[in-house]
Amino acid sequence: MISQTERHQFILNKLSKESFVNVLELCKELDVSSVTIRKDLKLLEDKNLLFRTHGGATLNNPYTIDRPVNEKEKLQSAEKMKIGFTAAQLIRDNDSIIIASGTTVLALAKNFPAKQNVTVITASLPVAQELNKHPDIEIMQLGGILRKSSSSVTGPYAQKILTDFFCSKLFLGVDGIDLEFGLTTTSVMEAHLNRQMIDVSQKVIVLSDSTKFGKRGFGRICGLEEVDQIITDSGISEHFVAQFESRGIEVTIVN
Repeated sequence: MISQTERHQFILNKLSKESFVNVLELCKELDVSSVTIRKDLKLLEDKNLLFRTHGGATLNNPYTIDRPVNEKEKLQSAEKMKIGFTAAQLIRDNDSIIIASGTTVLALAKNFPAKQNVTVITASLPVAQELNKHPDIEIMQLGGILRKSSSSVTGPYAQKILTDFFCSKLFLGVDGIDLEFGLTTTSVMEAHLNRQMIDVSQKVIVLSDSTKFGKRGFGRICGLEEVDQIITDSGISEHFVAQFESRGIEVTIVN
């Protein structure tokens, strides 16, 4: 029978390759009970070698914290610009789109293509300011309570305005993407507004760098069944790609 030390080494090796391990899969691969695996994961977590999550474990801390937008903008900035550029290629003439808030969707605004008769609804002040440089874009800035950490608006006023519109695409930034819990952000009010945006959009496109996978924010936006496409960087693990594609989500990976 395989020893505890060997099990631990197997788990850590698997984590280093896939960034996430599942309890049930480990039970089959190591031929032990789920009780044994959960004990192993707890011991490894106590040694600060991993973080336990619902149904498994990950190398990354699964819980996000709220950071100021100017601090977020410095994180994974190159990856975000590539994601934003790739997302911008999806915009067509005569599109009516929603751009939510966050530094990754701001990268989309910075890479906005020269298109005719495009209408953009946004909650983000920096996105509106960036798009204001384009004379051919009609911008509708949502109003409401200003969330200073993200320089964006939230609240019932913004949600109510959205009920009068229907858009072809929503470009959504998130703080966490969890296979069980879905899309999350650190703000409950922002999560409610994002949910309203999903309700009035034909296609939901999530822009996220790979550090967000396997993490959970405080406010749940929606389950993965609401997502049509995810644009991310090459740091995403094969495990997450397979899980997303098995649920019918198109995954676009930028180089």
